[in-house]
Amino acid sequence: FILARVMKYNSAVTSARRKCRKAHFSAPSSIRRKIMSASLSKELQKKYGIRSLPVRKEDEVQIVRGKFAKEPAGKVTSVYRRRYCIYIDRIVKEKANGAQVNVPIHPSNVQITKLKLDKDRKDLIDRKKAGRQGADKSKGKGKHSEKDVAAMADVD
Repeated sequence: FILARVMKYNSAVTSARRKCRKAHFSAPSSIRRKIMSASLSKELQKKYGIRSLPVRKEDEVQIVRGKFAKEPAGKVTSVYRRRYCIYIDRIVKEKANGAQVNVPIHPSNVQITKLKLDKDRKDLIDRKKAGRQGADKSKGKGKHSEKDVAAMADVD
């Protein structure tokens, strides 16, 4: 049997498991913000032309994975970067003594349905959108054009 060697895409970034885990769990807050991103709903993706954004307080999110996936969309009450989790209103559990506590949810398990926009966030969205459009043109990404399909039709 033949072993296929897969080349690394970027030689400056390690693929060693323990180094990746160390980088993840000792990441500074600025990096954690980016790691704690969530995808946008289909409507927001179409509206803003981007796929994901870092989650922030006051965003409205829908849980799409896990025990609370059937719950209605709720507002993010806090983003806890140290624990890599967010807290959403009305997502609570009852402790044995009757007290209610918020349940931590990882941002990868939610989808943003409503954004809290301010000037900085609008600028971020515009930058990301411009970067996406520039990359699509330079790399020639996207669907095949009619001309390409017609040219490949007679190849056999």
